[in-house]
Amino acid sequence: MAKPPEGNNWIHEVKLDGYRAQVVINSPEDIRVYTKTGKDWTRKYLGIVEAARDLAVENAIIDGEALVTNIAGMPDFNALQNAVHSSPYAMYLCAFDILHLNGHDLRDIGCEARREVLYGIIKPNSRIQFSEAMPGDAKSIFYLVEQVELEGIVSKRPDSNYRSGPTSNWLKTKSFTVDEFELLGVEREPGKAAFALLGQPGTGRYVGSAFITLGRDMKERLLKRVREHAGPPPEGMKKRPATQWVGPGVKLRVKHLRGDHAKIRHASLLGFSDEDDLP
Repeated sequence: MAKPPEGNNWIHEVKLDGYRAQVVINSPEDIRVYTKTGKDWTRKYLGIVEAARDLAVENAIIDGEALVTNIAGMPDFNALQNAVHSSPYAMYLCAFDILHLNGHDLRDIGCEARREVLYGIIKPNSRIQFSEAMPGDAKSIFYLVEQVELEGIVSKRPDSNYRSGPTSNWLKTKSFTVDEFELLGVEREPGKAAFALLGQPGTGRYVGSAFITLGRDMKERLLKRVREHAGPPPEGMKKRPATQWVGPGVKLRVKHLRGDHAKIRHASLLGFSDEDDLP
């Protein structure tokens, strides 16, 4: 969504920059943590597993977001990516829902009531923390989230049941920003979307790719510049199939998820930064 939903019948939480994780407590001795695609990442989340073992429950299924924070206490997605491979005690779980507790299926209870149950079992100063609802109207909350460069907000109907997959009762509003990046190359494979490979201005360090969302005229002008500025792959850049590499000199404006610095995500190319006729 481009804007948060209006009206009073919503619970609004900060959308944290992490990995969706589901903690399944079969018993204090048998605890598993799964990704949203069902992969067992228990060994990658040992700190969260230990925190789950300290909860005063016989069994439970808790839904949340695994994250790593930086020195300012803000979610750091790039640090999280590194931690899942090398530091299983670095992660926290920001818990926002509970599906089962002590043999009871809670999925058909309203969201607000489930969250009250969840809040009641969370311990302070633990690696599992409760995702607090933000007071105020959605527009003001989203404005504040943008100012501190967080990813966005999640809005939920208080009486909604828990259902897997997309639903109109849980709405995400993501915060985007526009920045300038250096074009390193264009990746085009037959039958697939084209992507611009992007570097940090000045250093040329690779920061990610952007989907080329341009009209036909702008796309042709981009490919013309690619041909005119053809060059070798940047030093240290891994080989990529079907890539036309570009030398320094082509600057682009890119829309991407706010809060991305070391590596951009959900990015789309808008046009050239040295032109006034950008989309």
